[in-house]
Amino acid sequence: QPSGECPEPLPEENPEVEPEISLNVSLLGDITQKGYEKKRAKLLARYIPLIQGDKKTFRVFFVGPFRKNVLPKPKPPFPFWAPTPFVIPSKHPSASEDEGSLRRQGRLASAPFQSHSNVEPWLHRVIQGSSTSSSASSTSSHPGGKPAAASNTAPAAAAAAATVVHPPLSPPDNHPPPRGTTALGQHSPSASVAPPLGAPLPTGVPVSSRVSSKIQQLLNTLKRPKRPPLKEFFVDDFEELLEVPPDPQPPGPRAPAGPGEPPSSRPPSLLAALQRWAWRLLPLDLGHACFVFLVTLGKLWSRSVKLSYTLLNKLTSKNEPLLKPGDRVALVFPNSDPVMFMVAFYGCLLAELIPVPIEVPLTRKVSRAPEPLLGAPCSGRWSSPPRGGRESLVLLLPPSPAATVSRPLGWSCLLWWHLPGPSGLALPKEGPRAWLTARFLPSQYKTSKEGSAVGITVSHASALAQCHALSQACGYSEGESARGGVVGGGSSANRMTNTFPMFLMKVTPVGIQRCPKARVALVKSRDMHWSLLAQRDQRDVSLSSLRMLIVADGANPWSVSSCDAFLNVFQSRGLRPEVICPCASSSEALTVAIRRPPDSGGPPPGKAVLSMNGLSHGVIRVDTEEKLSVLTVQDVGQAMPGASVCVVKVEGPPYLCRTDEVGEVCVCSGATGAAYYGLVGITKNVFETVPVTAGGTPISDQPFTRTGLLGFIGPDQLVFVVGKLDGLMVVGLRRHNADDVVATALAVEPMKFVYRGRIAVFSVTVLHDDRIVLVAEQRPDASEEDSFQWMSRVLQAIDSIHQVGVYCLALVPANTLPKAPLGGIHISETKQRFLEGSLHPCNVLMCPHTCVTNLPKPRQKQPEVGPASMIVGNLVAGKRIAQASGRDVTQLEDNDQARKVALSDLPFCPEQFLYLADVLQWRAQTTPDHPLFLLLNAKGTVTSTATCIQLHKKAERVAAALTERGRLNVGDHVALVYPPGVDLIATFYGCLYAGCVPITVRPPHPQNLATTLPTVKMIVEVSKSTCILTTQAIMKLLKSKEAGAAVDVKTWPTILDTDDLPKKRVASVFRPPSPDTLAYLDFSVSTTGILAGVKMSHAATSALCRSIKLQCELYPSRQIAVCLDPYCGLGFALWCLCSVYSGHQSLLVPPLELENNVSLWLSAVSQYRVRVTFCSYSVMEMCTKGLGTQTDLLRAKSVNLSCVRTCMVVAEERPRIALTQSFSKLFKDLGLSARAVSTTFGCRVNVAICLQGTAGPDPTTVYVDMRALRHDRVRLVERGSPHSLPLMESGKILPGVKVIIAHTETKGPLGDSHLGEIWVSSPHNATGYYTVYGEESLHADHFSARLSFGDTQTIWARTGYLGFLRRTDLTDASGERHDALYVVGSLDETLELRGMRYHPIDIETSVIRAHKSIAECAVFTWTNLLVVVVELEGPEQEALDLVALVTNVVLEEHFLIVGVVVIVDPGVIPINSRGEKQRMHLRDGFLADQLDPIYVAYNM
Repeated sequence: QPSGECPEPLPEENPEVEPEISLNVSLLGDITQKGYEKKRAKLLARYIPLIQGDKKTFRVFFVGPFRKNVLPKPKPPFPFWAPTPFVIPSKHPSASEDEGSLRRQGRLASAPFQSHSNVEPWLHRVIQGSSTSSSASSTSSHPGGKPAAASNTAPAAAAAAATVVHPPLSPPDNHPPPRGTTALGQHSPSASVAPPLGAPLPTGVPVSSRVSSKIQQLLNTLKRPKRPPLKEFFVDDFEELLEVPPDPQPPGPRAPAGPGEPPSSRPPSLLAALQRWAWRLLPLDLGHACFVFLVTLGKLWSRSVKLSYTLLNKLTSKNEPLLKPGDRVALVFPNSDPVMFMVAFYGCLLAELIPVPIEVPLTRKVSRAPEPLLGAPCSGRWSSPPRGGRESLVLLLPPSPAATVSRPLGWSCLLWWHLPGPSGLALPKEGPRAWLTARFLPSQYKTSKEGSAVGITVSHASALAQCHALSQACGYSEGESARGGVVGGGSSANRMTNTFPMFLMKVTPVGIQRCPKARVALVKSRDMHWSLLAQRDQRDVSLSSLRMLIVADGANPWSVSSCDAFLNVFQSRGLRPEVICPCASSSEALTVAIRRPPDSGGPPPGKAVLSMNGLSHGVIRVDTEEKLSVLTVQDVGQAMPGASVCVVKVEGPPYLCRTDEVGEVCVCSGATGAAYYGLVGITKNVFETVPVTAGGTPISDQPFTRTGLLGFIGPDQLVFVVGKLDGLMVVGLRRHNADDVVATALAVEPMKFVYRGRIAVFSVTVLHDDRIVLVAEQRPDASEEDSFQWMSRVLQAIDSIHQVGVYCLALVPANTLPKAPLGGIHISETKQRFLEGSLHPCNVLMCPHTCVTNLPKPRQKQPEVGPASMIVGNLVAGKRIAQASGRDVTQLEDNDQARKVALSDLPFCPEQFLYLADVLQWRAQTTPDHPLFLLLNAKGTVTSTATCIQLHKKAERVAAALTERGRLNVGDHVALVYPPGVDLIATFYGCLYAGCVPITVRPPHPQNLATTLPTVKMIVEVSKSTCILTTQAIMKLLKSKEAGAAVDVKTWPTILDTDDLPKKRVASVFRPPSPDTLAYLDFSVSTTGILAGVKMSHAATSALCRSIKLQCELYPSRQIAVCLDPYCGLGFALWCLCSVYSGHQSLLVPPLELENNVSLWLSAVSQYRVRVTFCSYSVMEMCTKGLGTQTDLLRAKSVNLSCVRTCMVVAEERPRIALTQSFSKLFKDLGLSARAVSTTFGCRVNVAICLQGTAGPDPTTVYVDMRALRHDRVRLVERGSPHSLPLMESGKILPGVKVIIAHTETKGPLGDSHLGEIWVSSPHNATGYYTVYGEESLHADHFSARLSFGDTQTIWARTGYLGFLRRTDLTDASGERHDALYVVGSLDETLELRGMRYHPIDIETSVIRAHKSIAECAVFTWTNLLVVVVELEGPEQEALDLVALVTNVVLEEHFLIVGVVVIVDPGVIPINSRGEKQRMHLRDGFLADQLDPIYVAYNM
């Protein structure tokens, strides 16, 4: 027997000593290994006598850790069992699943059973007594240590907690991931105080906003000492795994199976027993203290017989019986009507039908539908009707219309039959004796941990055996009176009388006490709690007649507190301690064990005080009740008569557990369930388990049934249950029970902030591990600050007691959590709502820094190819150099008539360079009436046109005005502030005619001057413009009072309006002295927030137009449509330059007009039969969203896009494959070819590097590994591979353009398919920055870079974009293999986190997929914190749902911890004219607290 065995030798490593060693060593700083060993030996010296002591003095059942500074002394054989049946009050946090149940001793100050009158709240003892109590440093107190003495006042304890700073308990070489604070504005005890608002931060940035101060508080908390990290669960490529200390192991022997007493004789069947005692006039009282229903067993029998006959003969369909023996009948009765339920149940058994009891909610308010059989409970999702012998299913409802339940959608085909009253039942002509031997299986259902409903079949034999075992175990006798809150079995088998108080315990909580001379009572913990609340009003109560008080949920660890409290109050009123009999049950095994009273031969009750840390590792370790991190459990008695109980391992093969190991309780008995209905696979695993020994030998030839209860078998074969499998949460290989976490949370002064009993704890899988989520209902009168204070203290308490961090703590409004049919919290539905983003919390606190300790180690960069590498021919590091070029312009036959005619007719030498001003003059002479530009308005009509002669004459008038009115000189800078139109083009060429340098500027928005006008002012000042050309309306706007509030209007340079210019000709058109003379300045704001002007020479301008003309085959007979902003980049070139150079007609569609008419662009393309069109991503997205449901309407308007040969998206970013594919698929019905849509690529140094054009192969798409991309590597994978990222080719390289991939740091060439910076060499490269506003330190080598080795003579321009080249098997126009250029992202926008390079678009794409209400997203970093800003397109109650979803998806897909989640309104994220996000502007607005967010969540 286990009691006679000696413990095995102790392991060499002492778990009590190691934490102190680490603590002392960590205080010394960085020491050598020799010094570490010396210090360790010194610390171990005082423990050597303890470790080498005489083990014979210890007579313990389970080997537990030794306590420090305590000499060994003799102990009783089982030190954790109470030697007397008197129940010792528990100090462990305990909780009930229902509202108001008693969870912990010491919380009710007025209760007479409180042991000490001045006991302080346990939380203060937690804060002072543990090593740390915060989520920032969550190592528990040393085992065996005692908590510090609690202070006399709560403020004093809180103050002491705020000043304690605990050193780390991990060796100095551990670097776990950072962890943050515990609540909004609330720091844990080890937190450092944040600087006051407005004080300068350590970085020198003044903080004047609450956002900035909160971020700084986060940064302060990231430097705190951390616990050693958990075992790695994710292996990324060659990442090194982190080491963890070994877990405690159970050294005890294997536990044998514990048999129950042998069963006695029993009746042949359950129905036979009922019939046998039916005619005995034994009353069956059903009701509360007033005995509402009085039913004899005979009446129950007669009504059941009538019902059975009615079911088989009176329910007909087309004159045929609707039901046949073997069909299933669902019993939909509320638990307030037990009489009719019992009649229906036995009536179905008599009719050989299979009854399926369905739990019905108590009120319609919490009900969505009947419970498990019909579908997923409380979820609103219904499966098809279960199929058995027949497809028909009858649902029996109560006869009262008030008790009906709502019928779910999709189940109208079923027969909903209201059970008639006794007079409406037909009486059979012959007796039902032949039915008593029925073998059909009744069914019961349960809801699994994931929320799915499974049916459990129970045979008649099992039901009879269960009733008989209960009667024998409880010693029932004929005529006994029993009272219970739940329906019990065994009534008809033992001739006893049952009294059931329905659901009225809340209304009449003294029902148990007022039962006259009741011998047996069946209650739950909540019933005892309600009785305690009402006991003051019942002074004359006597419980001396009770011989058994059966606690139905006695298997729950927190029921011990309810039992203790109930006993302490009612012991003076006749309640004896030995009558309390907890029992354990499960849906699969029915009743597993029940405690027998000692007077009936049962062993004395036992109680175990177990270490929570040991239980989390699955082992049993003895502890003392003085500590807070202990669990006190009581036994649930011995196995049922005729049953055998054993404990097997939870995971893997069913090996028997050791005596000091926690496992799943299994039962071998004839009184268990038979199978899961229709689920053969899991039936074999659960109902046909064969436990085996360590050597693989089965312990029995009979199969066992897994109960889903976690526990162990103690002395005298007593069964102890410490939790349930459904509530098990495995976090970092450690097991935690949801009920225990609920108990700890409820002990933190819950009455002030949350509702007792309205807390749900569950786990979600994030990044290969379970994460604990705690959801509670907040009281309406609780403020946000109070709620966060409570949440902060809950985090500290759970961290100290359970040594585990809470991943998410959410508070929801009162009465919003889904309820189970009996009124409790529906855990699985709550979890489903949390994962779907439909929980709608009012306060949320995420703590990923605390919980996520299995991130891959930060990347350490390895040396790449450097200058010392040997280059052989075109190879570098064994691969072809990643270099490609477009067609050679010098060898192409140029058919441009402009060049041929101009060389002969215009007055300049052929050797001189051809300028755009000269081209316009020549076209005005040769083809004066040829239209170059058509401008459309929102209605699709042409508002203005410009032929060659009209454009030339207007340019002359502008040049004359600049010379005469503006008195400008050659080389002066002129700002052109015009809306998109022909005037902008005419004034541009007018500046060229006058020798001035034009700068196009977007005009300010009249309704948003405060934001847009400063940008205009900035560009005018930075470009040193001496004159502003604009319209009269804009000139008035620039000088208005509203403008004076935004800028100083007196400092504007000369402003000229060009609306009514006199018809004057310029004396002579200016001819630049050199092709390298500055032609215009291209000013733009990058996505990183830098305003810079790029200098474009006349030579580069002409070369740009020539390359685009050759690539797109543009000639005077062609027509293109341009839907772009004309102010910078390729959009300006296509709008103003290319038509004059190539002579083609440009159809101009201002993007702003699409806000009034979304179909304007597509309708114009269809109307004018355009073959080539250009647009931006913002235009394409507007058409996709606005016209998604109007394709039929467009087809009716004869919109046909089959004419489109090439539709190119102009952008300076990675191609958006999802958007382009959606656009192609959406307008495929209108004739748009999927091959037509392509992208372009350009940047500041070269506005047109790649452009698909009309010739060459189609754009190719490759799939790369996103994880490798973070390490600056390119790994090609197959489509659909995990972590695959699609990249589309950014068009074909333009003629005359050369591209090479260079290393970002060494500036050396890279090989094919290697990620690096894209460098470009081209005649139309910009010549340099005119000025840089916002960052003056831009390097000059952006335009004149050279390779560090290899071809060191060529001058390149650095684009600032990462990408790679890949040689494909396709053939280009020249007949050679095609080199595809893939753009990955901007180098300036990449996020350097954990040593890896992340691209914002990847994170944003994942976030947008997380929830349907996320319209847009942008991410950025600030001092190593990842900030995610999401636009909420939906009700504001969904705002807080997004916090957890965003954190989850970024962790799962990118292995990053989000620091701050900001929920804003739609339109807050700034987007430029090209559709690119201005993340740095968003970052500045966030730090200045200008976003007006809906909610800001700080993930601590």
